[in-house]
Amino acid sequence: MTEPLSPEELDALPFEQALEKLENLVSRMETGRLPLEELMTDFELGSRLVKACRDKLDTLERKIELLTRDDGKEGEWSDFESGVPSPARNAPASDDAPF
Repeated sequence: MTEPLSPEELDALPFEQALEKLENLVSRMETGRLPLEELMTDFELGSRLVKACRDKLDTLERKIELLTRDDGKEGEWSDFESGVPSPARNAPASDDAPF
């Protein structure tokens, strides 16, 4: 049986761990060998893990949007550390390119 997580534990769980727990739950449920009560408990936990993962992704997406506001440089990527435009993403293809 899967141990339940409190809302605080779920919030503190890093995205990767939450996703791993969710994948393990899905694998367990897909066996078709769980008693109905355990299946429902796992389904409930899985639903909470999905919501936690989505919330974490939404939060990160908003942070990325704030960090990459274009400031008049629409579509231009910048190195996170330096704020210098990244030539690899913006530079036109070189004639020296092997392909």
